Amino acid sequence: MHVVATAGHVDHGKSTLVRALTGMEPDRWEEERRRGLTIDLGFAWTTLPSGRDVAFVDVPGHERFLGNMLAGLGPAPVVLFVVAADEGWRAQSGDHRDAVEALGIDAGVVVLSRADLAPVERVAEVLAQVREELAGTGLRDAPAVVASGTTGAGLDALRSTLDEVLGRQPAPPESARVRLWVDRAFTVTGAGTVVTGTLPAGSIASGDALELLGPGSAGAGFPWSRRDIDHDNLTPAAGRTVVVRGLQSEGRALPVARPVSRVALNLRGIPAADVRRGDALVSPGAWRSTSLVDIRRVSGPPLDTVPERLGVHVGTAAVRARVRPLGVDHARLTLARPLPLTPGDRLVLRDPGSGLVAGGQVLDVEPPAFRRRGDAARRASALQARPDVDVAAEVARRGAVRREHLARLGLLGSPPTEPPEGVRVVDGWWVDRAACATWSARLAHAVAEARAHDPLAPGLSTGAARDLLGLPDALMPVVVAEAGLVTDGGYVRGAAHGTDLGPAEAAVADLERRLAEHPFRAPEAIDLAALGLGPKELAAAARVGRLLRLDGGVVLLPSAPALAMRTLAGLDQPFTTSAARQALDTTRRVVIPLLEHLDTLRWTRRLDAGHREVVRDPAQ
Repeated sequence: MHVVATAGHVDHGKSTLVRALTGMEPDRWEEERRRGLTIDLGFAWTTLPSGRDVAFVDVPGHERFLGNMLAGLGPAPVVLFVVAADEGWRAQSGDHRDAVEALGIDAGVVVLSRADLAPVERVAEVLAQVREELAGTGLRDAPAVVASGTTGAGLDALRSTLDEVLGRQPAPPESARVRLWVDRAFTVTGAGTVVTGTLPAGSIASGDALELLGPGSAGAGFPWSRRDIDHDNLTPAAGRTVVVRGLQSEGRALPVARPVSRVALNLRGIPAADVRRGDALVSPGAWRSTSLVDIRRVSGPPLDTVPERLGVHVGTAAVRARVRPLGVDHARLTLARPLPLTPGDRLVLRDPGSGLVAGGQVLDVEPPAFRRRGDAARRASALQARPDVDVAAEVARRGAVRREHLARLGLLGSPPTEPPEGVRVVDGWWVDRAACATWSARLAHAVAEARAHDPLAPGLSTGAARDLLGLPDALMPVVVAEAGLVTDGGYVRGAAHGTDLGPAEAAVADLERRLAEHPFRAPEAIDLAALGLGPKELAAAARVGRLLRLDGGVVLLPSAPALAMRTLAGLDQPFTTSAARQALDTTRRVVIPLLEHLDTLRWTRRLDAGHREVVRDPAQ
């Protein structure tokens, strides 16, 4: 299926053409039919000569219903732009043209309607006028058809021309995340709540769970006050999970709806009063709602000349917003309520008093906050230098970001983008290589400073390192390795100085020599003090594996337990403490904590107060 919206001045025959093409009445309300004036959106569908199904969204042309027109035009990819051949271009023709330009619609057919009321020369004159008015829009080269919805003249040509235009439209990805802007919500007896909208991408199946984002009525009405604006942008719109009971398109029940199509969804577990035009049904967890966006101007006057307070129309939603210009072509919008937006979205800025103001394209749905003087100017320069969405730049700005978050921000596309040059992937994180190098340099500097301050310290604690860089645990090993450091016992230290004890090195080396000659003659406290080895130095030596500390202040070499076992294994089993002391040529002060250490290692086993036996030879 394809979806086409109408556009054009009031009373130029849009509804008449839709009625003639489809045989269906697009005006849904009795008041519309009574007044002969389209007030709200109308819907009809037909099959073209090629067999293509096309659904029409008929929009009102009167200036009082410009908001309804934008709700119909916003989600549509193709437009039927109607100008009466007898009247020519009119005021709302210009408004609708500006809306088409702002929304970036570049596919459609121009229809010179009411051809039965205009002579040939008038038709040619109006066509030239229309071409001139559309020259700066995506419809500048759109095919034109002269037709009459009243007499039927030209309708076959219109059908075939529209068929050709639709045949050139690319097929949207069915695997894309879903965002259905709701344009109607009502109750059907026996079925419950039904909502309708245009499905531009992705697919929806019966039984699917979707997230409803609203409220759809927020943002209606002017003026507003400062308290209407969510300035912090930290809390996303509250979502409500709904389940699709069933779905229809063009009045037919379907198991799956695919793009682009008009769909009606029967929702379970929610009253119709809780759903309004401007709400959105989205894939759960796949979208980030935002109330702060940076945009680029695509049409209209410079953004530094527009009013501070405007209405913003996107999809079927209309919300209030404050505009902060960032130069002539860029601005930051603070929306009155969060919306599920993505880079590339086209929106219309509108002043309720003067009509359409400008068209914008969303560049960033998670822009950096302005916290310091000059931040706005720097942001303006950055946006000017980077006119398009750049995934590498977005990763670089954040340093590191979860892949899932990039997907929610709409930065990965469909199918998902592969990591660009300059980005590495670490355990689900996309990491900017330059940022990683900066973190590593900072960490190496901090570790060096910690060692200079206290050479005997084990290094910088992993917690301190993490807090210093503000990084998650998953990224720390990469940064540590790139810095040429190692993590040991909960500390980050230099790989080269693992056993170097700085000022204590000479004393420890002297002690090592003594113990190498007499392994079990542990120095007394007075000897250690004479060497300048206090608790801090001994702890550092033990930590790097240079010394072994036992209970009672006994200090030996780390090889002492294995050496002792070679001697103890040669004793008659079981052996006494006294026999062990004599065999090891040591004192009771040393042998008792040494034997208890061997018991802990399960190399020996204590049998009673005075006897032990060898359990395992550590050499085996």
